[in-house]
Amino acid sequence: MTGSDASQHWAPGDHVLWRYRGNGTGAVHICRPVTVVQDTPELLAVWMAPGTECVRPVLADGTSVHDEPLATRYTAPRTTERARWAGSGVLKLARPGEPWSVWLFWERGWRFRSWYVNLEEPRTRWSGGVDSEDHFLDISVYPDRSWLWRDEDEFAQAQRSGLMGPEQAAGVREAGRRAVERIQEWGAPFSDGWEHWRPDPAWRVPELPADWDRTPAHTGP
Repeated sequence: MTGSDASQHWAPGDHVLWRYRGNGTGAVHICRPVTVVQDTPELLAVWMAPGTECVRPVLADGTSVHDEPLATRYTAPRTTERARWAGSGVLKLARPGEPWSVWLFWERGWRFRSWYVNLEEPRTRWSGGVDSEDHFLDISVYPDRSWLWRDEDEFAQAQRSGLMGPEQAAGVREAGRRAVERIQEWGAPFSDGWEHWRPDPAWRVPELPADWDRTPAHTGP
């Protein structure tokens, strides 16, 4: 991974890791190598290219987490597997300290599909990338400025399963309300024209390192 000091910002084209820890475990269970598009004090933008090898959680027998009934989805034994990202690439945008990131999705031929607000713990930066923890609840936002909640059932089940206490759940709901206000105001990043962005064709697809789950010292947002 490029970037040797977490206090420094990355340059466009650098490769870093975008990771999520398992709720309540602290162990990394999602890892996505990405290419830095922009890194400023106001915004980190990264590109996950089609075909990127990532790490994702699966059930202990190797089947998809989403094949498990909701009632036991968060209590059934899990492991991780390496898999290629299928479909179009994803542009991820994150502002320091905000409890969400915004992802942009396209169809084939670069037809813009939607934004996706992923509610999550504000990211912590380390020399090789950023770490966070997913908060289950999400929001889809469409070009006509309509929006809808996603994964409300998983958010509720996470609380029933003990992965999220009442205080944290209330904080996530508040973050969701703030995100909806941003959508309704059509503030950044929805108004910033990122849907017209395209990756540099010279960029190579980042590789997933063998030590993708290493435990670095986190030093900043």
